[in-house]
Amino acid sequence: MKRLVLASGNAGKLAEFNAMLAHLPYEIVPQKALGVEDVPETGTTFVENALIKARHACTVTGLPALADDSGLIVDALGGAPGLYSARYAGEPSNAAANNAKLLDAMRDIPDGQRRARFYAVIVLLRHPEDPQPLIAEGAWEGEVIRELRGTGGFGYNPLFLDPDYGLTAAEMDDALKNKLSHRGRALAVLNQQLTALFAGT
Repeated sequence: MKRLVLASGNAGKLAEFNAMLAHLPYEIVPQKALGVEDVPETGTTFVENALIKARHACTVTGLPALADDSGLIVDALGGAPGLYSARYAGEPSNAAANNAKLLDAMRDIPDGQRRARFYAVIVLLRHPEDPQPLIAEGAWEGEVIRELRGTGGFGYNPLFLDPDYGLTAAEMDDALKNKLSHRGRALAVLNQQLTALFAGT
């Protein structure tokens, strides 16, 4: 079985990727298991940051690499926290501090104007100089509520409400969240791309 490096050190993301990619003919190996350290995310878009992480993991290991970049985009905040979601409250990244800052920033925003979406882009590079990386995007529409609800997931999940289900991302079981989530949607697109790729080989 081929090995594929997952260019992430986020434990929550690792669990989600392992669950959703278990059917692929790859052994998914987290980058830290291969001695790969995090690389500075200096891009100005989600796509650029994902490519930076994947290319770094490819270069160090010589293996194909999968990376994602994702964040929460709040319309009333002009798209913030956006690209800086993980570091919204500063370094080091701290989910509780990020959530507290988001609640404070949205304190005076009325109901009905709290629309937001989780966005994710996933890239797969077969080698560091791959001229045609696989790129898949996904978005999850919802709204930011006024208090934390639920204990599952990570990051902004306790504040992100799916209005169709009336549940926050932190209140959902893994199966439902993986079906609805931005990362799940992006992975579904990636799976289609990989299926087509394997069919053509």
